[in-house]
Amino acid sequence: MAPNTRQLQLTSTAASAVHGDLEDVRLLDSYEKNDVDDGTKRVQVRISGMTCAACSNSVEAALKSVDGVIGASVALLQNKADVVFNRSLVKDEDIKNAIEDAGFEAEILPEPGSLGNGTTLVVGQFTIGGMTCAACVNSVEGILRNLSGVKRAVVALATSLGEVEYDPNVISKDDIVSAIEDAGFDASFVQSSGQDKIVLGVVGVCGLVDAQVLEGMLSGMKGVRQFRFDPLLSELDLVFDPQVISSRSLVDAIQLGGNGEFKVHVRNPYARMASKDVSETSTMFRLFISSLFLSIPLFFMGVVCPHIPLIYSLLLWRCGPFLMGDWLKWALVSLIQFVIGKRFYIAAGRALRNGSTNMDVLVALGTTASYVYSVCALLYGALTGFWSPIYFETSAMLITFVLLGKYLECLAKGKTSDAIKKLVELAPATALLVVKDKGGRSIEEREIDSLLIQPGDTLKVLPGTKIPADGIVSWGSSYVNESMVTGESIPVLKEVNASVIGGTINLHGVLHIQATKIGSDTVLSQIISLVETAQMSKAPIQKFADYVASIFVPTVVTLSLLTLLCWYIAGALGAYPEEWLPENGNHFVFALMFSISVVVIACPCALGLATPTAVMVATGVGANNGVLIKGGDALERAQMVKYVVFDKTGTLTQARATVTTAKVFTGMDRGEFLTLVASAEASSEHPLAKAILQYARHFHFFDESSPTSDAQNDAKKFMSGWLYDVSDFSALPGRGVQCFIDGKRILVGNRKLLAESGINISTEVENFVVELEESAKTGILVAYDDVLTGVLGVSDPLKREASVVIEGLQKMGVVPIMVTGDNWRTARAVAKEVGIQDVRAEVMPAGKAEVVRSFQKDGSIVAMVGDGINDSPALAAADVGMAIGAGTDIAIEAADYVLMRDNLEDVITAIDLSRRTFSRIRLNYVFAMAYNIVAIPVAAGVLYPSLGIKLPPWVAGACMALSSVTVVCSSLLLRRYRKPRLTTILEIIVN
Repeated sequence: MAPNTRQLQLTSTAASAVHGDLEDVRLLDSYEKNDVDDGTKRVQVRISGMTCAACSNSVEAALKSVDGVIGASVALLQNKADVVFNRSLVKDEDIKNAIEDAGFEAEILPEPGSLGNGTTLVVGQFTIGGMTCAACVNSVEGILRNLSGVKRAVVALATSLGEVEYDPNVISKDDIVSAIEDAGFDASFVQSSGQDKIVLGVVGVCGLVDAQVLEGMLSGMKGVRQFRFDPLLSELDLVFDPQVISSRSLVDAIQLGGNGEFKVHVRNPYARMASKDVSETSTMFRLFISSLFLSIPLFFMGVVCPHIPLIYSLLLWRCGPFLMGDWLKWALVSLIQFVIGKRFYIAAGRALRNGSTNMDVLVALGTTASYVYSVCALLYGALTGFWSPIYFETSAMLITFVLLGKYLECLAKGKTSDAIKKLVELAPATALLVVKDKGGRSIEEREIDSLLIQPGDTLKVLPGTKIPADGIVSWGSSYVNESMVTGESIPVLKEVNASVIGGTINLHGVLHIQATKIGSDTVLSQIISLVETAQMSKAPIQKFADYVASIFVPTVVTLSLLTLLCWYIAGALGAYPEEWLPENGNHFVFALMFSISVVVIACPCALGLATPTAVMVATGVGANNGVLIKGGDALERAQMVKYVVFDKTGTLTQARATVTTAKVFTGMDRGEFLTLVASAEASSEHPLAKAILQYARHFHFFDESSPTSDAQNDAKKFMSGWLYDVSDFSALPGRGVQCFIDGKRILVGNRKLLAESGINISTEVENFVVELEESAKTGILVAYDDVLTGVLGVSDPLKREASVVIEGLQKMGVVPIMVTGDNWRTARAVAKEVGIQDVRAEVMPAGKAEVVRSFQKDGSIVAMVGDGINDSPALAAADVGMAIGAGTDIAIEAADYVLMRDNLEDVITAIDLSRRTFSRIRLNYVFAMAYNIVAIPVAAGVLYPSLGIKLPPWVAGACMALSSVTVVCSSLLLRRYRKPRLTTILEIIVN
C-alpha cells in the first residue's frame, strides 16, 4: 500500500542505495588517527517548556553536566541555549538528549542562512583505477597526504577505493581527482560525508499522488541523502551532499521534475524561528481567551445573578446533593483547571522530576489547593449538611490572570527582538541572476531566491532595489545607501572593483555584482548572529538573580506553610475575633486563603527578566545606531569605564597619510631620490608606504622634473614602468624597511633603524626632522649605500570629530589616553591638537597590551579603541575592546564592541548606552525585589489586623501576572534611547 503523506519521514534515497557497498567500506575508521581533532563547536538549541529563571538554571546545569561541554548559556526570553562543546566528545544529539532528560523539549537549530560549505572537514570517497600492487597504494596515499587541505588519506587495493578527509574550503574534490590522475591513475569522485540541510516550501502537493511523485523524484536524485515532507506546513526538509549537488540545482530539479506543477521557495531560517515565536504568542492568547470566556459565567453567578431573581432561583435549585450553581461552577472550573491549565501541571511535573522548582510549581500549588479545598467543602457539606464557603472562582481567576500575564509577556518579549527582525527584513527575497555563456557574454536574466545565490554568481541590481549579497562590483556605477547596516546616512559611491554589502540599497545606476559571500558569511548574517548572541548572553549581575530564583520557590512554599500554621494556631487560641471569619467558614479556611495568596503572589519571573530584557533591548538599540555589542558582560563593564586608550593611526587619524615634504640632503636628483624610496616601499603594506608610493608616482607623471622617457626605458634601472628592481626586502616592525637596489642597501624608516645600522644623522637633518615632528608630522629618513640621503615628511590628518569626542569623554568623567608607535614629538603634537594629556609613544605593537594592563593594575576598567591587526592584542587585553568597523577582521574579532560607522562619536554612544542600560537594570531589580518584599507580607495578612487589608487569591494572581510585565515594559523604555548630542555633553548653546 502506498504510504500516506503524513507518514513520509527522513528516508534514505535510492541514490544512496546504489553506492551502499561503498558506504560500508569505512577505510578511515580503521586508519590510525595520529592527528586528533580536538576542536570545539557551537550550536544553538531551541527549548520549549521554560517558564522562569529556575527552568533556565535547570537546563544550564543539565548541559554543563555533560562530559565535553565547555560552556552553556540559556536565554529564557528567547527560549534558546547557546552551547560550546568538544566535537570529538559530544554530538548534537547528546545536547538534545540532556535537555530532554531534564524535562524540556529541544530542537537543534540550523545555522541561519547556511546553504553551503557548512562542514569544516568532509570525508570523500574516490574510485582509483590502475593500481596493481602495494607500491601503487603507497604512491597514491603519499600524493594525497601531501596535498594542501588534506588531513588524512587511505587507499584500499582490493576495492580500488580511496577515502580522503579534507577541508573543502582549501581543496575541492576535482583537485583531488586531478592529483590522482597526474600520478598516472584513473580516478573519479563517488560521494562525501559532507551534508547540508535546506528547508523548502513546496506549493502544488495536493494529495497522495503528488506526494508519491515528489518522493520518487527525490529518491532518484543523486546527492540527496534524506528528506521529509510535512503536508500540513507544505515544508520539505532536505539533507544533501553539497559536493554532489547544489541547493539551486535541487530547487531547479524539483520544479522541472514536477512538470511545472511544483513551485518551490527556500524558507528563511530566521523567518521560521519568528513564526514559532508568533505561534507561541497566538497559543497563549487562545488559552487566555478560553479561560476568560469560561470565567465570565463564574463572575456573573457570584456578582450579577443574585440581583436577578429568576436566574438566581435557578442557581439555588437543588440537583442531587448540590445546588445547580455549585454544579456549574465545578464543571466550568474543572475545564479551566485541567484542560486549559494542563500546561502548568506538565511544566511543574517536569521541574519536580528534575529536582527544581519554578513559577509553574507555584501556580499549580495555588490553584490545586483552592480547587481541592472547594471540592472537599462541597462533599463535606453534602455528607454533613454543614456548607463551608467554596473558592472555585479563585482557581479560575488565578489561571486567567497568569495566562494574561504570559500573553503580555510574549508580546513584550517579541518587541525586544525587533532589531533582529529589522535586520532579517533587510535581506532581499529574490535576486536577478545574470546567466553567461562560455565567452562571458550575458545570454539570460532570471529571478532566483536570494538564499540560492552561490559564490561567483553575477547579479544585476536595478536602481531602488536591495543588493542581494556581499560582492564586488563588476560593471556599472551608482551610489549605495548603507545606513541600514553601518548607520552612516551619506550614500557611498560604488564603481568597478568596489565592495558592496548585501541588504543595502542601490540608489541610482544599474550595477552588476559578483557574489563573494553568501549565507552565514555575509556581513548582514554576521551582524544578525552577533546581535542574537549578545541578546542571549548573561551579564554578571544576572548571577545574583539566578541564585535568588533558584531558592525563591522553596522559600515561598515554606512561607506559605508558615502563614497557614500561624493564622490557624492564632485562630485556635482565640487571638482574633470570630467576626473575621467568612460566612460559614472556619479558622482553617480563613488561614488557607492567606496561604494561597502567598503562593500565588510570589513570582520569580520579574527577577529573571530584569537583566535579559534590558540587554536585549540595548543590543537592538545599539545595532540601530551602528554600535554592535557582543554581550551583556561587555555592557556591564562599559558602564564602569574609567580610561579609554586610543590608537593613533586610523583611529584618531583618518589613516590617509600624505607626503607633505621631500628634502634631499645630498647631490642626488629629487626624482631619483623618490624613485629609490618608492621602489623600497612598493613591497610594504604599511599606510605610510602607500602614501610615499602615491607621492612618488604623482611626482614622476605630473611634475615637469619627472624622469625622461629615455630614463624610463632604461631596462637596467626600471621595472614595472618606472620602479627599480628590489632584492632581499624585509619589513622591520617599529623601525621601517630594508632592501637592496643594484647591490646597494637602502633603508627607509625612523632614527632607530638608522642608528642600529650605524648611519650617522647630521645636526642639519636632526633639526629638520624635529621641526617636522613638532608640527605633528612624521619624519621618515632614507639612507642609500649607507649614506643618509634625504627625509620625507608625512602627515595623517585627524578625524574631524576627534577633538570634540575627547572633550566629551572628559566631561563624562572618562580619561582619554593615546598610544602610538610614532615618536614622542609627533605623538605629543597630535595629542595636544585633540586635547589628550596622557600619551604613550614609541610603543611596539605588542606593547599596546602592556599599556592597557598598566592602567588596570588599580582595578580600573579600561577600554581600548583600535582598528588594525596590531591593535588586536590590546583589544583583547582591555576590559572593553572597541573596534572601528572599517578595521580588520582580526581587530573586530578581538573586540567587545564594533563601531560600524568608523566614527569616534560612537565611543561616547557605546559608553552612554551601557550606562543607561544598567541604570534601567538596577531600576528593574528595584521593581522586582520591592514588589516581592512588599507584596508577600501583605498577602500573608500582616496588615489585616491593623488596617483590614488583605489580598484575595484572585487579586494576588493579577498582581503576580502583571509584575513581570512591569519589568519588561520598563526595559522596553530603552527603545526610546537617543544617542547623546555632543553639543549637550559639552554644554554648547546653539542659537
